[in-house]
Amino acid sequence: MGRAFEFRKARKMKRWSAMAKTFTRIGKDIVMAVKEGGADPDNNSRLRAVIQNAKAANMPKDNIERAIKKASDKNTENYKEILYEGYAPHGIAILVETATDNNNRTVANIRSYFNKSNGTLGTSGSVEFMFDHSCNFRIPSDGLDPEEIELEFIDYGVEEVFVDEDGMLLYAPFENFGSIQKELENQSIEILSSGFERIPQVTKKLLPEQQEEVEKLLEKIEQDDDVQNVYHTMDMSE
Repeated sequence: MGRAFEFRKARKMKRWSAMAKTFTRIGKDIVMAVKEGGADPDNNSRLRAVIQNAKAANMPKDNIERAIKKASDKNTENYKEILYEGYAPHGIAILVETATDNNNRTVANIRSYFNKSNGTLGTSGSVEFMFDHSCNFRIPSDGLDPEEIELEFIDYGVEEVFVDEDGMLLYAPFENFGSIQKELENQSIEILSSGFERIPQVTKKLLPEQQEEVEKLLEKIEQDDDVQNVYHTMDMSE
C-alpha cells in the first residue's frame, strides 16, 4: 500500500463528518459546476461527478434537483475557488481549499484562525509544493480485479489501486481526472464517487500535546462555512 492509501485511511473518520456541512459543500460544488458547464449532466462532466458524490453522501434527490435549479438562476452568485496556505504551530504546513462569494470575509476569517492559534497565514505557493495534487475514483469492487484495473488504466494515469469495504479506489495525478472519467464511462464502469485530494509528500510526527494544538486550529478552519477541504502535513498514524 502506498502513500495514497495511508493518507486516505488517516483522513477517513475526519472527512465529511457532519452531514449538514457535507450538503453545504456539495451544494457549492453544484453551483460552480452548473455555472461552468450548464445544468445538463449529460453535457457537463463536472456536474455528473458532483451528482455522483451527492448520491454517495446520501443527499436527497430533491435537494440535488433544487441545487441545480437554483444554480441555473442568473441571479445566483457564483463561488470562487481560492487556496490559502500557512503554517500551524510546530512547523505543520496547512492547505485550505475554499469556495466563497466574498473573498474579503473569507481571508479575514482564515487569517484570524491562524493568528489566534499561534499559526501564520502564508503567501501563495509557500506550502502548496509540499503536497501532491491527486484525483480519485471509487468504483464497485464486485466482479473487478484490482490488478487488471490497474494495468488497464495505467495508460490513463492511474498510479495506485486499492480495495476497502466501500469499493475500489483509483488514484492518479490531478490532471488525469478527465481522461479516467471518460474511460470509466466508456467501459460502463459505475463511478460511485470521485474527487480531488492533496497528499502530503512528507509528514511530521508530533507529541500528543503538540498535536492537540494543531488539531484545535484545524477544527476552527474546518467549521468555517467557506471552507471545502483542509490538508496538512501532520502525521496522523497511530
